[in-house]
Amino acid sequence: MPDIDSVTFTHHDGQEAARLIGVLSSAYADAYDVEPSSHKATAFEERARKQFDRSGFDLVTAHAANMLVGFAFGYRLKAGDTHWWGGVEPEPYADFLAESGSRTFVLSEIEVRRTWQSQGIGRRLHDALLGDRPEERATLATGPDAPAQAVYEGWGWRKVGRIPGDDGDYLSAYDLFVLPLDFAKP
Repeated sequence: MPDIDSVTFTHHDGQEAARLIGVLSSAYADAYDVEPSSHKATAFEERARKQFDRSGFDLVTAHAANMLVGFAFGYRLKAGDTHWWGGVEPEPYADFLAESGSRTFVLSEIEVRRTWQSQGIGRRLHDALLGDRPEERATLATGPDAPAQAVYEGWGWRKVGRIPGDDGDYLSAYDLFVLPLDFAKP
C-alpha cells in the first residue's frame, strides 16, 4: 500500500516541464496502462510539448520516495482565443466565450500512476494546481461521457457542452467543463 503521507507536491514552469517530459510520459503511460511507445503516450508527449511555453503554464508534480506518482498541468487561454470553445453545443451566451487573456485556465492533464489511484492524489494535484490561480475560471475537456466526468462533477466542475475534435485529435468529440476558481479561496 502506497504511503500517502510521504507524497510531496512541487510547482514547475515550462522549462522545467520540458526537462521532465520523459518521466511525465512514463507516468502518463502507467496511468493508462499502455506502453510508453504506444500511440496514446506519444500523442500525449506531442500535446504536452506544445503547451510548455504557453502563457500561465504551470505543472504540479507529486513525488513519493523519489518517484513521480502523478502530475497535473495547464495554461491560460490567450486574449481573443475562442478556438477552445469552437463549435460548442449547446452554444452558450456570447460573454461566456469571451477571453481576455486572464480569464480562463485550461486544466490540460491530471494523471496518477495506477498503484496510487483512488487515494486522493488526483484531488490534491487538482487543488495544488488550481488553488492559487488568478484567473476567474478553469476549463477542461474529456472524452464524451468518460467515467472521470463523475469525479470532476464531484469536485464542483459543471459540464457546459460538447465540441467536435480537430483533425489529428485523439477523439472525434470532447465534453467541456468549467469550474469557477473561487472554489478554494477564503
